[in-house]
Amino acid sequence: MRTVADYQFGAGAGEALFPLGEELTVRRSTGGRPRQVVADEGRLVSYGVDGRFTLGVAGGRRLHETLDGEYTVAVGDESEPFVREGKNVFAKFVVGVDDAVRPRDEVVVVHETGYVLAVGRAELSAAGMEEFETGMAVKVREGAGDPASE
Repeated sequence: MRTVADYQFGAGAGEALFPLGEELTVRRSTGGRPRQVVADEGRLVSYGVDGRFTLGVAGGRRLHETLDGEYTVAVGDESEPFVREGKNVFAKFVVGVDDAVRPRDEVVVVHETGYVLAVGRAELSAAGMEEFETGMAVKVREGAGDPASE
């Protein structure tokens, strides 16, 4: 699974998501295929039938801390409360994005000051998020919730 994470998110992602020696729970399908990987702080990833990971907020935090801004979309104060609740990110509210983001990539949505707000799937390329004034930029899968709970 580290190899898949490195392929999908870049070198170092596998070690960031699944550190050696950490006790992780792997929930499997009835056929034995991994479905979800869970750590003490919550769901890290789900493993889709397409062979790609979908991020949980805990996994998004780990990637964000390790990958230095890769696979991130930043929003400002105006969007923060909505994105935390799990609402989608629209292009007009994007204040920054990693240049390598492509449509259908898993991304971490962060506040412009750097803390994680949500995880989801990019609907536009990085250039589209920066240029468009309308349209959905990120289909949010899971919001980080109340900041007091962090």
